[in-house]
Amino acid sequence: MALAKLGVVVLDCPDPHALAAFYAEVLGGTPTVESDGEDEWVDLKVPGGTPLAFQAAPGFVPPRWPSPDHSQQFHLDLEVEDLDAAEKGVLALGAKPLDAEDRSRSFRVYADPAGHPFCLCAC
Repeated sequence: MALAKLGVVVLDCPDPHALAAFYAEVLGGTPTVESDGEDEWVDLKVPGGTPLAFQAAPGFVPPRWPSPDHSQQFHLDLEVEDLDAAEKGVLALGAKPLDAEDRSRSFRVYADPAGHPFCLCAC
């Protein structure tokens, strides 16, 4: 029996609205702002997936990948039907390639506009 259920994955970032808009374009969904009057938290309900949230983090420093001295903490694996088409799309939205050496693998590594690593994975 599980003790808990995953509710949401929260990403710290300098601009929650911008990062939520990036992931809304990649995964679908519409970003919504909490109604507490602060713009420090944005939710994204992902169609058919785990929700994401974006939290303002003053002084945010993005992880470095790969770097044994500066752990990435975690990354997102995003399943796609066509790696080349998905790559073209995320690059147009502002993602940066982190590992372009081996194009024969079933995954490719990028950083989102705030610097969080994520992979596009062939499904």
